[in-house]
Amino acid sequence: MKEIISRITKEYLYRLISEGKRIDGRDMYEHRELKIQSNWIGPAEGSARVKLGDTDVVVGIKMDVGEPFSDTPDKGVVITSAELIPMASPNYEAGPPREDATELARVVDRGIREGNVVDASKLCIEEGEKVWLIFIDMHILDFDGNLFDACGIGAMAALMNTIVPAEKFDLGEDYPLPVDHVVVPTTFSKIRDQILLDARLEEERIADTRITVSTNEEGHLVAMQKGLSGVFSYDDVRNCIKKSQEIGDELRERLENLSEENI
Repeated sequence: MKEIISRITKEYLYRLISEGKRIDGRDMYEHRELKIQSNWIGPAEGSARVKLGDTDVVVGIKMDVGEPFSDTPDKGVVITSAELIPMASPNYEAGPPREDATELARVVDRGIREGNVVDASKLCIEEGEKVWLIFIDMHILDFDGNLFDACGIGAMAALMNTIVPAEKFDLGEDYPLPVDHVVVPTTFSKIRDQILLDARLEEERIADTRITVSTNEEGHLVAMQKGLSGVFSYDDVRNCIKKSQEIGDELRERLENLSEENI
């Protein structure tokens, strides 16, 4: 019965999309309503809560002092993790990280690292001995599709309001984390021959493939990750990159004006 309902749903949604319509009235390349609240977790060094439609995530930043990796003795360390709790979706279970949680963390982490959001060399305290460790923890409160964009935007917002706790470690006065680039992800889903931005859960469940494109403030492509088993053509990818560059400017403007829009 579940398979029959899934086929009916897929045919209905595909018919709408092929006519240029979506179940919530959006255009094909339009995000759902986006709300960003910075400094949402008091004890954290930085934090943000992001609502993308009904998808609701919280990102917290904690910093510590530790040893660098042996192959990068003069660079700090960024560690990104995601927690999919049962409260967010009946499909999530308590226990070790699931594959989708690992994928989510990797996609967000790749955009931050490859986009050089934070210059890791500026996190070095004593070469080969002591560096800053940045922990980016993403918690899903409610899942209605497209965690990649919600968490990526949340991580960026949290980093932008992070205060390095230097006083706590007798390393001088606290200071804002130096953020060199503002990188934002845009995720596109493909259902048969139709491509759309920011799939909500019903659309995401029937998607054949997915691609997340991350760009910086100069419009440069810094990271790209494909998911699911379907395929994108060369022209599909070029179109997604172009759309990501256009949409990225709007998202970055929102992030840069966070102090004015705390909701």
